[in-house]
Amino acid sequence: MASNGNKAFWGIVTAAAVGAVIGLLFAPDEGNKTRKKIKKKTNSLAGDLIEALERSKHKAAQTAEELKAKGEQYKDEAIDTAEEYADKANEEINKYN
Repeated sequence: MASNGNKAFWGIVTAAAVGAVIGLLFAPDEGNKTRKKIKKKTNSLAGDLIEALERSKHKAAQTAEELKAKGEQYKDEAIDTAEEYADKANEEINKYN
């Protein structure tokens, strides 16, 4: 399930890569120079992509930790509430004993 932000990000990355390659292919340089430029630009884009993926990975891990902590909190609250109801039930039962 990709969010609209992720789709936009990948669209921009793809468009930038395609635009860079097309621009270099139509540049009036020799083939060797053009290939070097393509390689340099590709490496740069790959580096940017790796950085973006690392940021996404970090954000996903952070969100997972936050959700885990929230789940633990809800679990603890549920246990406390159940214990309160059990205590009240025991009190009511003890009234009749």
